[in-house]
Amino acid sequence: MITRKIVHVDMDAFYASVEQRDEPSLRGKPVVVAWRGARSVVCAASYEARRFGVRSAMPAVRAERLCPQAVFVPPDFARYRAVSRAVREIFLKHTELMEPLSLDEAYLDVTESRSGLDSATAIAEAIRAEIRERLALTASAGVAPNKFLAKIASDWRKPDGLFVIRPRDIEAFMPALPVARLPGVGKVTQARLAELGVETVADLQGLPLLQLEQRFGRYGQRLFELARGIDERPVQPDRPTQSISAEDTFATDVPLSALAPTITRLAEKTWTAAGKTARTGRTVVLKLKTSDFRNLTRSYTPNTPPDSAAELTRIAQSLCERVALGPETRYRLVGVGLHNFHEPDEAGPQASLFGQDD
Repeated sequence: MITRKIVHVDMDAFYASVEQRDEPSLRGKPVVVAWRGARSVVCAASYEARRFGVRSAMPAVRAERLCPQAVFVPPDFARYRAVSRAVREIFLKHTELMEPLSLDEAYLDVTESRSGLDSATAIAEAIRAEIRERLALTASAGVAPNKFLAKIASDWRKPDGLFVIRPRDIEAFMPALPVARLPGVGKVTQARLAELGVETVADLQGLPLLQLEQRFGRYGQRLFELARGIDERPVQPDRPTQSISAEDTFATDVPLSALAPTITRLAEKTWTAAGKTARTGRTVVLKLKTSDFRNLTRSYTPNTPPDSAAELTRIAQSLCERVALGPETRYRLVGVGLHNFHEPDEAGPQASLFGQDD
């Protein structure tokens, strides 16, 4: 087993904190970073807003019901990207092995530190201190022997906290965790585990590997390892975003003419997710699946990348006009994506591209 020193750094309520930092009148108030509108979703919420139950990815109208006094601020992704670059400059003082997950979080492998500090904990403390002093923001950090545990640790004492899981702590730390904290355990897997009487990692540790593999296939091996705090994934510095998308499957198949509201919602969701990356998507993609499971995609690359959720929505809606199937066709799934990502300073118009049937 490889022994590593991993730090996971997660900025606290990043977008909302940047807004509160830059606009003093917002400090101490429940700030919701989102466009107003029936189809808008929350990009971020300050901790003052979170006390009312407001969370990221929640519909903005629900956030407003939960917290009527919330101050809604439209997102400024260009500004958030600039702050994110400054944060990453701080990371790179300590290691070149940095794997950004989004604008506000990253893994760092500090097994061999370039800053000369003698421990991963000292590095995490130094990073948090410089973020506070230089950028007037706070970050939480987790230190552990692997990525999985470091990410759990960074959330343990949020906000503005530091938590360390040492190799000798793993055996005692793992059993009490809910299985929902394990990567890949969503609602469906959680329900399937519950059928086996598994609610905590201790319960999961009691299942033999063969039973997990029979029940969950290849993921059974992963569950077996995670339950024991094992995660051999290395920090991978070069993982540029290539595509981001959101899709939805309908309970009842619907005609093309009924897709507009869903496309609007998915475009908003995709735009919010894209705002968390440091790169810019050029190509808009509409994905459809018919009631007989036929897949279709239509795509368009404008001369300049979409610059708003509204523009992304407009292009995605227009791609419906390129679907040549008859009005009697019904659709079970629709998706909206941004592809062909590039760095923000990569300029130059792109030729239009219309996708064909897959």
